Parts: sequence; C-alpha cells; structure tokens
Amino acid sequence: MSNFGFSSTADEVLEGKDLSGRTALVTGGYSGLGKETARAMAAKGAHIILSGRDAKKLDEAAKEISKETGAKVETLVCDLASLDSVRSAAKEANERFAKIDLLINNAGVMAPPLERTAEGFELQFGTNHIGHFLLTNLLLPLVERGERPRIVNLSSRGHHFDHVHFDDPNYEEREYEKWTAYGQSKTANILFAVGLEQRLGDRGIHSYALHPGGIMTNLGRHMTEEDMAWMMDRIKKSAEQSGEEPQGFKTIPQGAATTCWVATTDELEGAGGVYCEDCHVAHQDDDNPTGGVKSYAIDPDNAEKLWTMSEEMVGEKFAY
Repeated sequence: MSNFGFSSTADEVLEGKDLSGRTALVTGGYSGLGKETARAMAAKGAHIILSGRDAKKLDEAAKEISKETGAKVETLVCDLASLDSVRSAAKEANERFAKIDLLINNAGVMAPPLERTAEGFELQFGTNHIGHFLLTNLLLPLVERGERPRIVNLSSRGHHFDHVHFDDPNYEEREYEKWTAYGQSKTANILFAVGLEQRLGDRGIHSYALHPGGIMTNLGRHMTEEDMAWMMDRIKKSAEQSGEEPQGFKTIPQGAATTCWVATTDELEGAGGVYCEDCHVAHQDDDNPTGGVKSYAIDPDNAEKLWTMSEEMVGEKFAY
C-alpha cells in the first residue's frame, strides 16, 4: 500500500527521486495538471517535452519551467482533435528526440456542447481517446528506446458515468449528453491502458490509467454554474450512499500527485494495466460511487473491441 494519499502533492511523491536522464513527454503540458506534472518532474532532473496545440502557450510554459528548475524543456505542437496534426507531430518527434521514458497522456476536454473533431468524431471521444491512441502508437519507436518505459493515461472517476458504446461512439444515432460522453471517453482511456499492457507488457513497456481527483483547472472551462451545482450535489449524494465523508476538490499540486506516483513508483514496477487513484491501485468495484474502477473499464474483451474500433477510426493497424 502506498504511503501517499488524497492530499499528497506531486513534489511530495517525487521526494528523493532522481529523474536525471529520463525524458517525459506530457500532452496538455502548458497548463493545469500537465504543467504541474512537468514542473515537478523537471525539478527532479527530467528532460521534459511539453505537447499541446498552442505554440505560444507551450513556449511560455517551457521557459517558465526551465527558468524555475534548470531543466531542459522542449515543445511539440500537436492538436489531438486532428489526426493530421497528430501524425505531423509524431513524425517531428521521431526525428527530433532520442527516446521517451515516460509518456504522459494528460490532455483532455470535459463536458462541452456537441462538437466534432476534424475527422467528425465526437470531440471528447476523439480528443481524449482517439488522438492519444494514434499519438501513442506513432511514438512507440521512441518509447521502445526508453529505459523502464511507462505510458500513463489520465482517466477520471467520470468513467463511472458510462461505458463505451461500440455501436455508436460518436453520437451519430443517439442523443448527445455531455457527461455520459465524457464518461465514455474516460472509460476508453482505461481500456486503452489495458490494451497497451496486453501488447507491450512482456516487452517491458507498462501502461497505466488513473483518476487525478477533482481539480479546478481549465479542463472545466465548459462547465456552467448549473454543472457545478450538479457535480457538488452528486459528490455529496455519492458520499452519503457509501457512508463516507465527501472529499471535495484537490489543489493542482495534489491533482498531479497520482500521475507522478504512477510514472515513478517502484511499487508498480513490472505490473501495468491497472487503474489508480489517490496514489494507490484501485480495486474493481461496480457498487461504490466514490471510488474504485468499474469492471467494464478493465475488461480485456472490451479493451480488444476498443482497439479494433480505434484502428478502424484512424485508418491504421498497429501489429505488435
């Protein structure tokens, strides 16, 4: 059992760690959890690659982190809502960088009105899962050259909201609901980690998914006052149902802790395909509304179905 928990910070989790010689690529790295994850790892000597769609914000964040930590911080422009942008970014990365030890799939969008990616995918599924699916597979040559490499997918307790609808993932037939759409995309993040582990685990490349906690970041930029009231009421009712005290929101440094723990802890060495929260591996639990991972999100058959569907959506097969 981990010595860390709900209130631990990224710096506390990394205390005593030496990440010199390690290269970490963080998507969504210029703000919120991604930026704090990058800063905390940079402070321990990691070479950081910040990825995001806004070149100006990337440059500003890179300079800020480098100035504070003295670390080498580079940038990679990538819009996960465009497969052309993902392919271009991956090509550039494979040409510019020597390796990736830690691939942190952090970027995401939450609860927007119905929007679609460049290819017509529902925005949350397309950005949170499909963009990362393609990027990860195209970056694999760099990950393979990493030392004890790990792939870390940021999911959410929001995966409790819904499973993946394999018959209609993009809301072409059913009515759009932003929170179940978010839940579907977060379930996909977990299943992707399971699918990666099945394929790469025996080669020493391990993959994980995690819930960072509820944090006030620009991820919630689409949330209305009604959304906030709904979410707070849901947290309260879920806690009452489980007989626990409602935990509330984390700070950004607390929110980045589980990412940093999953990426570096010896406790997870050689064991991937798991979902973590509050700096520990969560148990499968289909009844507890305040924690745990739903069985449909770690089901190997669902992971295979998602992988096959994702390959069809990006128009590319990845045989390994």
